[in-house]
Amino acid sequence: MKKYIIYFGIMALGLLLGWILFGGSSKKETDHKHDMVSEANQMWTCSMHPQIMQPEPGDCPLCGMDLIPAEAGADGLMADQFKLTENAMALANIQTTIVGEGSVEDNSIKLSGKIAENEEANAVQVSYFSGRIERLNISFTGEKVSKGQLLATVYSPELFAAQQELITAASLKETEPALYNAVRNKLKIWKLSDSQINQIESTGTVKENFPVYATVTGTVTEKLVNQGDYIKQGQPLLKIANLNSVWANFDVYENQINNFKKGQDVIITTNAYANKEFTGKVDFIDPILNTKTRTVNLRVVLKNENDLFKPGMFVTAKIEGTKTNNEDIIIIPSSAILWTGERSVVYLKSSADQPVFEMREVVLGNQQGDSYEVLEGLVSGDEIVSNGTFTVDAAAQLQGKRSMMNKEGGKTMTGHEGHLGMSNDNLMQESERMKAPKAFQDQLQQVFESYISVKDALVKDDVQKAVEDVNKFLKELNKVDMKLVKDKAHNEWMLLEKELKTSATAISKSNDVKVQRDHFKPLSSNMITAVQLFGINEKVYVEYCPMADNNKGAYWLSKEEKVINPYFGDAMLTCGEVKQVIN
Repeated sequence: MKKYIIYFGIMALGLLLGWILFGGSSKKETDHKHDMVSEANQMWTCSMHPQIMQPEPGDCPLCGMDLIPAEAGADGLMADQFKLTENAMALANIQTTIVGEGSVEDNSIKLSGKIAENEEANAVQVSYFSGRIERLNISFTGEKVSKGQLLATVYSPELFAAQQELITAASLKETEPALYNAVRNKLKIWKLSDSQINQIESTGTVKENFPVYATVTGTVTEKLVNQGDYIKQGQPLLKIANLNSVWANFDVYENQINNFKKGQDVIITTNAYANKEFTGKVDFIDPILNTKTRTVNLRVVLKNENDLFKPGMFVTAKIEGTKTNNEDIIIIPSSAILWTGERSVVYLKSSADQPVFEMREVVLGNQQGDSYEVLEGLVSGDEIVSNGTFTVDAAAQLQGKRSMMNKEGGKTMTGHEGHLGMSNDNLMQESERMKAPKAFQDQLQQVFESYISVKDALVKDDVQKAVEDVNKFLKELNKVDMKLVKDKAHNEWMLLEKELKTSATAISKSNDVKVQRDHFKPLSSNMITAVQLFGINEKVYVEYCPMADNNKGAYWLSKEEKVINPYFGDAMLTCGEVKQVIN
């Protein structure tokens, strides 16, 4: 019995010694490995500027303070991922959609186009002899004329002399028939009828002024002369169009061409007649591709006996029978897509239970109703932002992540860099400015002026003035004619306009300057994007305050280089710096 007790005692003592000698080192080794993993994932930030994230310790590039370990740096986020608060999600009404495969309910292709005159029915009324217009019977463009109607009366010295020759030749027609016939033919070349020639010959009277009659029926689309003008033989007098039929011209993208063929049925709608649909057929598809726009012209001939269609009118074509059932193709709503230059991007919700996002570039196919095919970049089951996309993009820009205009991402914002993490010189090279006519830029300029008024009111802490000015902003925004821009620029503006209206409306409904400033931040982000994409006729400064929005930082636009902060007013009036100049 004593022997067994001794054995158990030795065994227990051995276990105790083994734990003392090796257990601690094992724990240290485990802790050491854990520390190595933690150090590898550790990110460093600034206590005053939490948007700064760097993989190693050092100084803050904004204020020079020592960086500290970032608590959020160890939350498992990848370099291009960023997180939004639940409050920010609710404030911006950010919604997501899980993408799937297959077809969409509205599987037609929609095209935007314009009504034009039917060139096959157009005519140019010309003068067949030289002279001076003594009387012009057409008063204005748009006047209707009928074939045979008197258009003008012309005095022609040549015609006056030719009539005298006819009277002389008529007396010699028995002896000089060749001369007589030559004179008559000369007058016929000048489009005088046999009855007119016979009248001159029988009466022996020379007419000083000769009438010009319409050779076609139609509508005068252009007056090329005025009363009293001297005209030459063959000179155009009027352009006359027969508008009983018109052309509807549409641009078709290169990747859509195979969906169309001559004779295809088309449903036409226009804002002028909101509740009406018109039918037509594809009459012509241009065999030559426009290398600048990468489109071809598609033409539809429309009957227009009731003059419903006016040349220049905007119309939309809806072409059925383009249903997509390919299980390899993903369909996403157009509101989820941001276009910049040649790139199309969406924001992917990376976590199912947390508001974590990252930018994803996609390759788009055909437009299907209000949706687009995605050929590359997404898989079925991915969750993407479908509403509030611009706001999410602004958050990515603020945190130095990959975004619509910051293709590379991962850069911090120093005093020498633009607000999107790129140098000012390279900023617009990353995202080329959208094509927009001057009329559209002028309208955007008025929106910008109203925005500046809102900014100035917030600088002065004037709540009521901010409400008045933001209502003016909304009025100017509603005046912007989105039909002036086409294709991707049109879609970009539609999304931007929606975001701008959301923020501006929120400001108009609040009497709390703090709440107004909260909404002024996304309003500014979207205005910056609008000015960058479309341009206005003015130099604009993009300014930034790292202390705004609880030290998260915020941007605004200014007409002057001097910093006057709208987020703090008198409390910190000059806090901030110029981050970019938009020319």
